[in-house]
Amino acid sequence: MPPARRSFLSALSFGLVSAGLAGCGFQLRQTNDFAFKTLYANFSTTSPLGVELRRNLLGTGRVVLLTEPQDMQKADAILDILSEERQQVPVSVSATGQVRELQLRLRVRFRLRTPQGVELIESVELFQQRDLSFTESAALSKEIEQGILYRDMQTDIVQQIMRRLSAAKLRSLPSVPKP
Repeated sequence: MPPARRSFLSALSFGLVSAGLAGCGFQLRQTNDFAFKTLYANFSTTSPLGVELRRNLLGTGRVVLLTEPQDMQKADAILDILSEERQQVPVSVSATGQVRELQLRLRVRFRLRTPQGVELIESVELFQQRDLSFTESAALSKEIEQGILYRDMQTDIVQQIMRRLSAAKLRSLPSVPKP
């Protein structure tokens, strides 16, 4: 096949694929757009979840993240991480009593409010779980796999929090009539 015809056919097929994707509503993931410009982060910035959440919030470039308690009243919104709980639950054991399978669980509760106390997102609990087969002979590799699974669950929960934060709308506070 001549090179000119090959390039024409490849350009034509690219155009058809592009038109097909545009016609089905496909679009690339956009950065989150928030209803607030400043956010006070009332969570531990040293916990793995706090570090990843902070990185995601700052990575948008659309939010100023405040972490000092004296800055709380200056923020448009306050994000409270109410709890973060990691669990390992044995699911099955062998006849000798050794654990064969674990269930890893990550549970996070959070809320979003204004400095005046108006809740923008009421207390929400996000939950992730993963199953992990376990053998004592491969304990070190299973410990590494466990860390990877916890990180995966944490990333998923942070993305869910980010989506919920971008969907939150600031409610206008009722104005107090002046005497």
